[in-house]
Amino acid sequence: MTHASTLVPPSRAEQPGAAGRARLPLAADAVRALGLFAAARLLGVLALAAAARATGQRPLALLGRSWDSQWYLGIAAHGYVRTLEYPSGAVHSDLAFFPLYPALVRTVTEAGLVGEGPAGLLVSWLAAAVAACGLFALGDRLYGRAVATALVLVWGLLPHSIVLSMAYTEPVLTAFAAWSLYAVLTGRWVWAGSLAALAGLSRPNGFAVAAAVLAAAAWEAWRARGKVTHRLWTGAALAPTGWAAYVLWVGRREGDLLGGYFAVQRLWGSRFDFGRGYLHVVRHLLLRGDRFVFAMTMVIVAAAVLLFALLIADRAPLPLVVYSAVLLLIALGGSGFFQCKPRFLLPAFPLLLPLARALVRTARARPWHATVVVGALAGLSFCYGAYLVVLAHKPV
Repeated sequence: MTHASTLVPPSRAEQPGAAGRARLPLAADAVRALGLFAAARLLGVLALAAAARATGQRPLALLGRSWDSQWYLGIAAHGYVRTLEYPSGAVHSDLAFFPLYPALVRTVTEAGLVGEGPAGLLVSWLAAAVAACGLFALGDRLYGRAVATALVLVWGLLPHSIVLSMAYTEPVLTAFAAWSLYAVLTGRWVWAGSLAALAGLSRPNGFAVAAAVLAAAAWEAWRARGKVTHRLWTGAALAPTGWAAYVLWVGRREGDLLGGYFAVQRLWGSRFDFGRGYLHVVRHLLLRGDRFVFAMTMVIVAAAVLLFALLIADRAPLPLVVYSAVLLLIALGGSGFFQCKPRFLLPAFPLLLPLARALVRTARARPWHATVVVGALAGLSFCYGAYLVVLAHKPV
């Protein structure tokens, strides 16, 4: 079997206890990190609930049935049957939504545990917890437990982290992505490919996980001159199957095997145009300056680009760089739903590694400075999350 350290710079893979502790994601430090994440999300939900009550709205309805959540719950209840046509010519079909999350919601409801709305929230919350554990395991392997804890906390305090508490698919994708990338770094290729396939069934940008697995497998095969275990080839073959299977299924149903799914997306106004639509909105914002949500989106995406540059400068492992690059490319290069781009980047947790490392260094040198930074992140996250869901009236 190939050794995982070929994919991780030796200076990081050989940190004292990093590899050993990462195999124990439920150890005391991991539980503490998960507790911090849960506390961050609970406070965010309480802030949303306060804003909802003040405006006469129901918090659970906002969390469980906002925007795309209604599409997912409809698929869970009735299958792929819904299409909406608008006077503008836009046609919104539920075929644009990948099937894994609705399938999980349907499984929970058919088990008789809860109804559809609570089932959607239950799946998302459990997936967010699994994702947080995956982030901790991966961060611990690379940089130790302090950075791993900071990574989990920062991910739970992003401006758009309220989505992690809603009936959306980002927590599910992140859970599969985190553990797939961890499997790559530990040389578990079949697990990496299987989890990447499930990530591909979660969301359209879930293909980023398969791209990371394929890139890592190709690098390992090249480095070893092809003398690698059959498990590597099996994992690489499995990785893109989930995403490809759904795209081809929609294409067959629409009568265009290779182009049918992308035609459905175009009717939603979503297409890959190499960033032309993104630049058009940015130009509008710079020249006319309106829509607070759009301005925040521009700032968040710009910060993501900067963090990606820092990730490369930090010589992060290849799978993390490829995964983040594909997610960033899709967010920047896709047109339509400009205000949703920060949500599309929520699964790009490797971008937070430079920030988590800087936070740990600050905490060790100037604890109060780190406290102020975390407090500011929390304030922004809680207030902006409540505003986004309760007051903005824009698709999240």
